Amino acid sequence: MKKKSVKFKKVFGNPDRPRVSVFRSNKNIYAQVIDDLSGKTLTSSSSIEKIFRNSKKNKTDLSIEVGKLLGNRVKKLKIKKLIFDKGKYLYHGRIKFLANGIRETGLDF
Repeated sequence: MKKKSVKFKKVFGNPDRPRVSVFRSNKNIYAQVIDDLSGKTLTSSSSIEKIFRNSKKNKTDLSIEVGKLLGNRVKKLKIKKLIFDKGKYLYHGRIKFLANGIRETGLDF
């Protein structure tokens, strides 16, 4: 039996619209804003940061908070538009809540 290969679309960011890359593990969620032309990470946030350490929130609520934190950090860099790169994950669950948290800060993607 042949395996079907799944091809992913490559998403690239630039200085005007950097890319938000997301990684989700079973316990935590990580997001970083990357300028692909220079190859540098501009800012990042994750659920393992100190401010979330003693929180009693579930994983979906924590994803919203991580998105809001990332959005506020991006706004300090005076960036208004982003490109969302969900990677291999479906736009569902914690990935969707993270994106909604970023949108709540007023950023557009």
